[in-house]
Amino acid sequence: MAISSKPVVVTDATFESEIVKHAGVSIVDFWAAWCGPCRMQGPIIDNLASEYADGVVKVAKLNVDENPYSASQFGVMSIPTLIIFKDGKPVDKLVGVTPLPVLKQHIGRASMQH
Repeated sequence: MAISSKPVVVTDATFESEIVKHAGVSIVDFWAAWCGPCRMQGPIIDNLASEYADGVVKVAKLNVDENPYSASQFGVMSIPTLIIFKDGKPVDKLVGVTPLPVLKQHIGRASMQH
């Protein structure tokens, strides 16, 4: 697995290989360039990716305007929406700007799920 301190950019074409087939925990930020709250969430996601640069958690971003299929597949109606996946299955969803400590709490809970 490539280790990166930046979020992985996923698309409709790569969502399955990057997220659905990922063993372990991943979090996807569903966002759009025109969305003000998404621009506030962006640096938080970047910090999260830096904290998990060891690869323990895959941090990813998906632009909903460019990738509507994945957004609709997971019922994303408002952005930013963050979905936490465990072994490729969605286990948690957060809507709206979410602070780093709250994200880490939710990721911790997802990590403990079987």
